[in-house]
Amino acid sequence: MPQMKNNLTVRRVIALLLTYVTLCIAGGVVGGMFFIPGVLGINGMARVVAPSLKVEDIDFDVTSLPQKSTIYASDGKTVIASFYAQNRTVVPLRQISQPMQQAVVAREDRRFFEHSGVDVQGVLRAFIQTFIKHGDTQGGSSLTQQYVKNVLLVEAKEKNDPIAEYHASEDTIARKIREMLIAVQMEKQYNKAEILQGYLNIAQFGRNNLYGVETAAKRYFNVSAADLNVGQAATIAAITKNPSRYDPSVPANQPESQKQRNIVLDLMYQQHFISKADHDKFHDQPIAQTLNLQNSSTLIGCQVAGDAGFFCDYATKQILNSKEFGKTSKDRSKLLNEGGLNIYTTMDVHANADAMQTARDTIPPNDPSGFEVTIAAIKPGTGEVLGFGINRTYDPTDEANGDKTRTAVNYAVDENDGGGRGWGVGSTWKPINMVAWMQQGHSITQAVTPKGTYPLHSFACPGYSGILTPWSVHNSEGGSSGTETVLDGLVHSHNTTQAAMADQIGLCPIIDAAKTMGYHNSVANKTLAPESWTGPIIIGSVGASPLTMANVYATIAANGVECTPIALKKVVSKEGKSLKVPSANCHQAIDPAIAQTTAYAMNQGVIRGDGQAKAAQLDNGRKTFAKTGTNNDTRLLTSGFVPNQVAAFVSVGNAEGDVSFNGRTINHQSHGTWYGSYIATPAWKEFMDKYLADANIPIDNSYGNPDPKFMGGSSVSADTAGQSTSGGYPGRQRVQTQDQGQDQGQQAPQQENPDQGQQQTTGGQ
Repeated sequence: MPQMKNNLTVRRVIALLLTYVTLCIAGGVVGGMFFIPGVLGINGMARVVAPSLKVEDIDFDVTSLPQKSTIYASDGKTVIASFYAQNRTVVPLRQISQPMQQAVVAREDRRFFEHSGVDVQGVLRAFIQTFIKHGDTQGGSSLTQQYVKNVLLVEAKEKNDPIAEYHASEDTIARKIREMLIAVQMEKQYNKAEILQGYLNIAQFGRNNLYGVETAAKRYFNVSAADLNVGQAATIAAITKNPSRYDPSVPANQPESQKQRNIVLDLMYQQHFISKADHDKFHDQPIAQTLNLQNSSTLIGCQVAGDAGFFCDYATKQILNSKEFGKTSKDRSKLLNEGGLNIYTTMDVHANADAMQTARDTIPPNDPSGFEVTIAAIKPGTGEVLGFGINRTYDPTDEANGDKTRTAVNYAVDENDGGGRGWGVGSTWKPINMVAWMQQGHSITQAVTPKGTYPLHSFACPGYSGILTPWSVHNSEGGSSGTETVLDGLVHSHNTTQAAMADQIGLCPIIDAAKTMGYHNSVANKTLAPESWTGPIIIGSVGASPLTMANVYATIAANGVECTPIALKKVVSKEGKSLKVPSANCHQAIDPAIAQTTAYAMNQGVIRGDGQAKAAQLDNGRKTFAKTGTNNDTRLLTSGFVPNQVAAFVSVGNAEGDVSFNGRTINHQSHGTWYGSYIATPAWKEFMDKYLADANIPIDNSYGNPDPKFMGGSSVSADTAGQSTSGGYPGRQRVQTQDQGQDQGQQAPQQENPDQGQQQTTGGQ
């Protein structure tokens, strides 16, 4: 008896529900409202259902669905990666083939074009099959109801509302009533074409968050939804009943997928959508032979970008860290993953590929030394980052833990952008000293005489009291270089000459010049405040990212124009609107005459027999501007440029800490003492030659003409030099810290060995 009573109750509920639906359709929702309290009273679910009657806040606009964002290289065609919460590309109904539309209607709701949102016959059929014949449970939901259900689920997920998500999918009469009510009201506001379009874009058509018919068409057949034929359409339409079980990309699913496809073909024929000939033609085809599967990895985002992974990570950080894309990080992440953006980046396909290949050629990822090779390339005068090279595989997953060949850290960029705390830059800093020297009104042919040891308060300037411990400066061959010109000091890369320059002009102008040229520390706050200054700054004892140093050199390469590095050229919303992107803020930072003269001095270091950058000479007689450097015996460095085309910085070392090169075997080469000419300079040259050839960049040797006023052998006025006098750092007092290295009596940085072509300094990350 209890069981019979239960069955009667269920039947009474279904009967009342069907009566209500009939009233809704016959007399409208208002008339139906008089009857609903009876149903709600029987089920005791008024509190669950009543809120669902307020549908005006539910957005059924198909264009508002979460859509995947796609990142492109600078050519606008090469796809780097896609981001999505749901893998979906929304298309209008006119871009969906007629067989696809018909297949879904045949499979899901044959009376779709006849009912007003609820298929009463379908509900009756489901009721009889489920409760009278006790057969398989059937839903009887119309296509409109299914669209409503999907929209409610999407909205709940969008709002991160697990309770709403549960109510949108729970198997209860209350949910069915809710869907029916909204479906009837929907059909008063939207026509059938709009509802069909919405369903085809929102429904799930496969595993791994594959949504929408356009994505399904590309995934299974490598065609657009507009080009789907009868057999392909039937295959896709069959999937939505059970996306995991009927997904034909899984070999084990294919027998059942074929069976379900043929059921759809039968339905299409019965409903006069297709001819007998078409039915038989596609019915007999083995489903495996009809597929043209395209990659749809469960991994998304930068981890599937291959060699572009590090650039991809940098580009997405520009979105996630920039307020142009939302007030909060959560807003920006939502936009990236659901906003359907088309993101056009600055990545040059050739530059990035060549940088990655060069890094691996220089030191293979599995080399026992474990040293990283990091390359950053930027286009002078634009701020456009061209690419990165790291001898590692980009991998942000847990599988990278413990595997030294894989990492998610982009060692080429700042900490905030997904990088580390920076690299010591060694002698690659020295062109900055030369710029500051000329800004203070001096000629590069002016001679200076080093002191050897610099006493307390040397290098003082307004707001900076100078070093607090005497600093003894040496070159790698020992002792001082003696009196020499500033030009020769750069060509020979003498530390002692740099110290003599700083002794005359103070440290403030050098720091000002560095900042003006685009320098900042790699750590999160990026500050270069006076309390952190030490004498060894002038020989590169700092912590900077390779991208920052490439950008400093780009300022010299662009006639003194400095730009903030950018990764985004254009971002277009799903509505076709161009969004504001971070600006490069290009501006004249230093006097063009100073930039040209500094470039001249760098070129002298390449072409002169006593120059330290001879190994950097590029192919085919191309005029070469480069500077080498070593930071202690733990970093090997080279930086340089081709004017207005590319500036690149190469750093080689252990990115996780200071590990000496000396005495080690690296890529089958062994040296007691390692110099940059053995490894960093050849890497720089290999990348530059490859990229310049691949990008077909013509040779133009017209740059690097020294201004006579800086070649006169004596001082010139600051005004003539284009100097903007520093306001100093008023009120700032020098504070001694525990990590000031050289100021506390450590051995002075050593000058590079003229015979080997590379400097040794004491610096640090």
